Amino acid sequence: MALITSLLLLLIITILALSMFRGFGSQEKIAGNLREKARAVHAAESAQQYPEWWLLQGNNAAIGSGTCSAPLLNANLGQGEICNQPLPSAVDLPWNIGVTYTPPNMNVIPNPSSLTVNVSNEPYYTAPGFYIEDLGIAKDQAGEAYRIDAYGYGGSATTVAIVESTYEVSQGIVCLSCQ
Repeated sequence: MALITSLLLLLIITILALSMFRGFGSQEKIAGNLREKARAVHAAESAQQYPEWWLLQGNNAAIGSGTCSAPLLNANLGQGEICNQPLPSAVDLPWNIGVTYTPPNMNVIPNPSSLTVNVSNEPYYTAPGFYIEDLGIAKDQAGEAYRIDAYGYGGSATTVAIVESTYEVSQGIVCLSCQ
């Protein structure tokens, strides 16, 4: 009788262990997906912060807007543009208009097949990019409003994030409570 009870107990423990190991694999996949998505959002936010900074530098906001077309410009080479037309709503990624920007210390995959992964600085699929649209005078009449759309990839082409912000650039000091 003790032998049968021991075998049944062993069978139950085996079934529990197998189901537990199956669950661990799923949890690892979920954790990996969340990590890659967070890396994509970080890349997109980095690409979004650069044009916000760029608009405030010197006379960049004063250059005016124009019709933007392909090819992509490279912010790391000092290039930039402000577009007067909105970004089409259904645009394949990566965009063929706008500006790419690789933040300092970001490792972008040059050739995925010949890559040796460095755990401390894992590579991103491609450089993030952004698109600046001039929205005209801001509603508070204190400056110019811009819509900044940016995208970023994680480690693969299937992990991508898009962020958007509306940014106002005003000249001088503006007293909003005086109006």
